[in-house]
Amino acid sequence: MFIPFPIYRTAAAALMVVTASASWAADPLTLIEAQRIAVGRSQQLVAQGALTTAAREQAVAAGQLPDPVLKFGIDNLPANGPDRLSLTRDFMTMRRIGVMQEIPRAEKRQLRAEKFERDAERVQAQRQLTLANVQRDTALAWLDRYYAQAQRELLQQQIEETRLQVQAADSGFRTGRGSQADVFAARAAVITLQDRLSQIDRQSRSASLMLARWVGAAAAERPTSGSPPWQSTPLQGDVSSEHLKRHPDLLAISAEIDAAETEARLAQANTKSDWTVEAAYQQRGSAFSNMLSIGVSIPLQWDQKNRQNRELGAKLAMVDEAKARYEDMLRKNEAEVSSLLNEWQTGKDRLVRYRDELIPTARQRSEATLTAYRTGKSDLAAGLLARRDEIDVRMQALTLEMETARSWAQINFLIPDYQISAPAKDQK
Repeated sequence: MFIPFPIYRTAAAALMVVTASASWAADPLTLIEAQRIAVGRSQQLVAQGALTTAAREQAVAAGQLPDPVLKFGIDNLPANGPDRLSLTRDFMTMRRIGVMQEIPRAEKRQLRAEKFERDAERVQAQRQLTLANVQRDTALAWLDRYYAQAQRELLQQQIEETRLQVQAADSGFRTGRGSQADVFAARAAVITLQDRLSQIDRQSRSASLMLARWVGAAAAERPTSGSPPWQSTPLQGDVSSEHLKRHPDLLAISAEIDAAETEARLAQANTKSDWTVEAAYQQRGSAFSNMLSIGVSIPLQWDQKNRQNRELGAKLAMVDEAKARYEDMLRKNEAEVSSLLNEWQTGKDRLVRYRDELIPTARQRSEATLTAYRTGKSDLAAGLLARRDEIDVRMQALTLEMETARSWAQINFLIPDYQISAPAKDQK
């Protein structure tokens, strides 16, 4: 005879608690904790932080005057004759020591320092992009593991229930109240469910390997816990250009535009020559007077049309390139975000239909078919088929929820969430 739902569900739940107790011994891994661990382990964030520090250090150095140059030597040393190699007998021979200082214009020094500051801002924007990507990719890996775990629990429960059906079918066959076909149908249902469980286990292992990429092998083995908050996101309204402009992709390109404009202003400033001043003291023999020399050097920009102006034109072209790339990225992000929002909202609507209509209908059909079996109006195979269809609907709902949650993660972590970005203790 068929065992009533409440009885075999209670027994199945008890069996699940016993078999799963070992896997749940570790502390569960929440989504936020996984993201914090991933941020703490990210070496790319460390590297970009070092680049930011390097650029700001260079900005300070670039604003200073170049180091003065110490110069010393011997001028007009006789090469032949009676005074050959004498330092004192020829009146033109001088031992010279001096200093030379290049004096770039203050505007140029300021622009060179500003260029490195813009580089630091660009790297910092790229670091925000990396942070958003780490949070998003960790969330996607965690969601894959979470829903693989949920699907496994559903299938494991159904396997235990169907095993009880095998026992009931065996008992009914031995007592003459059931057929051998019912026994084979129940056993086939168990084998089919076990095969599906193997597929889910493969997906779960793959998800764990991907999650380990972000949180480490030890944390990836912990069971996931806590329902992801995929039902809402700050972007659930209309997508505005102002909101998209806060995306790290666009902030990074915006910083590149600022850096390119600074380099263009520096190229413009380079159309004016810098001066170099030099002073030297020259010592001659005791019979002659010592000398003092002072000089100024000015580069002659005799081909400015083909040199300085060409450099300026190249820098201005780089500004145009960065601006065009910014506009293209803005349009791309707007299209991608709109598409993700459409997928997310459609998934939410479909899940309501599954919850309110499809799953209850499948459950009612399953119960009706099993009731017919208990009253002798149908065989067990029909009841198991209806039960399998109900499982399929539930699995489809879990798959749809996972896809909807993945769309939510891609939308929600377009911009990094700094409340969960604090580095956690590294977990290798």
